[in-house]
Amino acid sequence: MKLSTLRLKSIANIFLISSVPLVSWSSLEPNNFKPNVKTFFFLCLGLFIFGLGESVLVVSEYGVTPWTVLAEGVAKKIDIGIGLSTFIISCIVLIFWLPLKLKPGFGTLMNILIIAMTMGGTIPFLYFLNDFFNGLFLSFLGTMLVGFGSGIYLIANLGPGTRDGLMTGISKKYNKPISLIRFTIEFCVVFFGWVLGGTLGIGTIIFAIFIGPFVSLSLKIVFFLNRKTKLLI
Repeated sequence: MKLSTLRLKSIANIFLISSVPLVSWSSLEPNNFKPNVKTFFFLCLGLFIFGLGESVLVVSEYGVTPWTVLAEGVAKKIDIGIGLSTFIISCIVLIFWLPLKLKPGFGTLMNILIIAMTMGGTIPFLYFLNDFFNGLFLSFLGTMLVGFGSGIYLIANLGPGTRDGLMTGISKKYNKPISLIRFTIEFCVVFFGWVLGGTLGIGTIIFAIFIGPFVSLSLKIVFFLNRKTKLLI
């Protein structure tokens, strides 16, 4: 009985991480614009996996992440690719950093470029997945990839993504809970994206429920691998 309780507590602790751990290849300074090769590699790897997960969610046709609902809606409205739409929206969000006196990091800029390029470059080639897997499975797979990619790029510690920075910046400026700010912004983003024609579905709900646990699990796994092996050292 005690052993089972300990196991449950150990599993629960994985999903209760309150801070991003630093590992051997993490940057010690978020505003570092000259990261070493290892930090740069893992930053790019994390952002690529993140973008790939976004692409899998798009091709699942079961619903996408809140910000991709908006990107998809804008893309349909002005007849451009989702990758380019994502890039444009990220740049616009970055402008809103100015009144909040936020400074983008190297990772912030790479976030804009790599995720947009990955989505634009992979979505056309991933629709074959629908021949082998149903949309529900792809929704979970896409969410898992976004979560694991997030964990890797967060550990790189080179600055937040544009959207995360906006949420934390507003929360700090107006002294409001970040959960409230995130809900408010993403509700508005989803609503306007849906009005423009973005795909809102069960995949969006799956993402909202499971993205937190997948990010936490990713942080734990990367930290464990860095401690126990030389794979990430």
